[in-house]
Amino acid sequence: MAVAPGSGPGVPFGRWGTRFYEGLGLLGGLILAVMAVAVFVQVATRFTGRGIDGIDEVPRYLFVWLVMIGAAAAMHRAEHTRLEYFQQRLGPRGQALLTAFTNGVGMLLFLSLIRTSLVLVPNAHLQTSAGLGLPLGYVYAAVPVGCVLIILPMAWNMVHALRELWPRPS
Repeated sequence: MAVAPGSGPGVPFGRWGTRFYEGLGLLGGLILAVMAVAVFVQVATRFTGRGIDGIDEVPRYLFVWLVMIGAAAAMHRAEHTRLEYFQQRLGPRGQALLTAFTNGVGMLLFLSLIRTSLVLVPNAHLQTSAGLGLPLGYVYAAVPVGCVLIILPMAWNMVHALRELWPRPS
């Protein structure tokens, strides 16, 4: 029996989550387009000899946001790289245990990044970029925001895997 996308128990947060994370994917596409336009304008203005101050910072700072938003969207769709060869050699309980373990370890990593960024973001907000005069806290904020958006599907997947390990008696 086929399950409609965004409605099954294995899809993090159901239809609402699917729409939200698809929106993040579209936002990532928009960021990529802005980055491409900024690079094009930067190259084009070099031929005229009149560069635009700070235009080279736009793709650099947006790239951080693109990576974190794209990683969150990929995590929701379970499109991150993993070694399925070894996981498929395990039985159903082993697969569930490995999924719970890897998601738990990954969540610890992202929680440590959030913890570290609680110090870095406020300190970076005191600095401004050379060309745009943008407070760098806005650039550094991509890390905790992205980590939270990545942790949510990981937590969902871990709980789902733990439920497979210890099913409720019916």
